[in-house]
Amino acid sequence: MVPIGDENPTRITPVVTYILIIANILIFIYELTLAEPELERFFQLFAVIPRELTANFGGISVNQPVVEPLTLITSQFLHGGFAHVGFNMLYLWIFGNNIEEELGHFKFLIFYLSCGVLAALTQWIFSVDSPIPTLGASGAIAGVMGAYILKFPQARIITLIPLGFLFFTFRIPALFFLGFWFVQQAFNGVASLSPAAGAAMEGGVAYWAHAGGFVFGVILGPLLGLFSNNRYRG
Repeated sequence: MVPIGDENPTRITPVVTYILIIANILIFIYELTLAEPELERFFQLFAVIPRELTANFGGISVNQPVVEPLTLITSQFLHGGFAHVGFNMLYLWIFGNNIEEELGHFKFLIFYLSCGVLAALTQWIFSVDSPIPTLGASGAIAGVMGAYILKFPQARIITLIPLGFLFFTFRIPALFFLGFWFVQQAFNGVASLSPAAGAAMEGGVAYWAHAGGFVFGVILGPLLGLFSNNRYRG
């Protein structure tokens, strides 16, 4: 399923959402210019490496020029392929504008980055010794989706569903679309805890980051004024 629209147009220009999308795309274009060894080094520097973060939290130096906790933010702007960045930016464009409208520009930026950091930490909890880089905007965008399901549960999302060579569109309430997405992430996260499944998923999708980002979006959204009638629009 790919959501391609909603019924809640914004009343202010979602400047932060646009800037985030542009920044992610520009950084991905830069990644494409790097040779494979350079790209691996780039990810080692700016993605979250769980075992290095664990060492840093334990007071052990990992001799990296980028302070490891800072990668909890920088990793949000890295992507591993066209599909990775494409779908993430599509979801950010669809859901981010509405949440930015509700929170205002500054609060939305704080909300987005905070969800990304907390999502990465959620993934880290379940992979503290992993050497595999964790990267992508998915955790932060999951937080946006969590706030969206609270604020607009009845908004209908136009969804493309492929059936063979044909594509059909359906209008699905956000409560069901995003609720199903969250359950799927949580289920896959739990499944990944088994040794066999964990080995199979190593280096794959960060399900716990998705589930964690969603939950923290549900928590942080109201705390930052998601339901306030006097929204700050600066």
